[in-house]
Amino acid sequence: MHPIEEVTVPTRVIGLISGTSVDGIDAALVEISGTEFDLKVELVAGETYPYPAELRERILAVGAGVAISMAELAEIDDAIAIVFAQAAQNIQIGHQPATLIGSHGQTVYHRPPAKREIDQKTLLPSKNAINRVSPHSPLGYSLQLGRGELIAHLTAITTVSNFRVADIAIGGHGAPLVPRVDAYLLSHPQEGRCIQNIGGIGNVAYIPPRYGDWLSKIRAWDTGPGNSLLDLAVEHLSAGAKTYDEDGNWAATGTPYHPLVEQWLNQDYFHLPPPKSTGRELFGVTYLHECLKDAQVYQLNAADILATLTELTSASIVHSYRTFLPEMPQQVLLCGGGSRNLYLKQRLQLLLTSIPVLTTDEVGLSADFKEAIAFAILAYWRHLGIPGNLPIATGAPQEVLLGEIHQSQF
Repeated sequence: MHPIEEVTVPTRVIGLISGTSVDGIDAALVEISGTEFDLKVELVAGETYPYPAELRERILAVGAGVAISMAELAEIDDAIAIVFAQAAQNIQIGHQPATLIGSHGQTVYHRPPAKREIDQKTLLPSKNAINRVSPHSPLGYSLQLGRGELIAHLTAITTVSNFRVADIAIGGHGAPLVPRVDAYLLSHPQEGRCIQNIGGIGNVAYIPPRYGDWLSKIRAWDTGPGNSLLDLAVEHLSAGAKTYDEDGNWAATGTPYHPLVEQWLNQDYFHLPPPKSTGRELFGVTYLHECLKDAQVYQLNAADILATLTELTSASIVHSYRTFLPEMPQQVLLCGGGSRNLYLKQRLQLLLTSIPVLTTDEVGLSADFKEAIAFAILAYWRHLGIPGNLPIATGAPQEVLLGEIHQSQF
């Protein structure tokens, strides 16, 4: 049982997030009650608000590593905060107002911590560690733009933001952060479940049956590419006419080339044991161009390329289950934008054979807005003084409070 601060408990909370696909801001207005085992959530309203086209292009450029000045970075930071604040204001129209906002912001850079022994007292590499990466990067780093203090000022609502930094500061990945929420909302008394989010990057939370010491048996990590490569490929192959493959219809007209998928699955990340996290820094534009170069050798057409990249997403998910889970789940529940890709879902079901592949909608939690709901809950927990990370998922040595609280001045 965690100590709870003596505060007025906010029950109407807004969750805000834009994922690595940068396709818009998911906003969820929710009613929350309880704390952990008795946690209950009702989605009052959910909406996705697209970024202005120019801002989206600037965000994608920064995420791809384009050099900008500090002044330009500050401008983008402010612009993201403003559209996040507008999303928070719009989602409340016609409803009773919220008393708290949880804003994940927009990730533009993510660097996992080095895979090596770290002295937890000094957070420096152990003298006995073998440094396989830069000796100056023993800790991870993750940057989310859209500063919470400005959102709090513009909305006049207390805002919690910067959720990842506390976990990273003690040696964790700062990702994935949603498994603790998944555990309390989506566990089942008899069935083991994989909650598979497919955003720009895919991540899984394996939730064992809810009995005994079940919380200690949860496993979670980033599985690899979700929609990131697919969206980039669609934009490239359509010469900018499309930004995503609706329902996977384009890919469904092609044929996946399995020897190429097997070649791509040799990438080191897929074989790295959890805890682990990744982002567009690995599975981004450069990686896509390498994939396209590989596909040229086999003279694949556009539809075949999309089908093969879709197969990589589904095959990498299933590969990670079979490699790193203590046992296969009895059920897979999809959420995120990729859950609407019918072709991707079909390929996953084919690879998982008899294990049912459903969406979280089918068990009562919105697949479209689950991530936004999760950050509303993480803000709620932060307000109550309840830790939000799950150390076995992030690799952190202990539970910590997640998020920085920015009080409204009104």
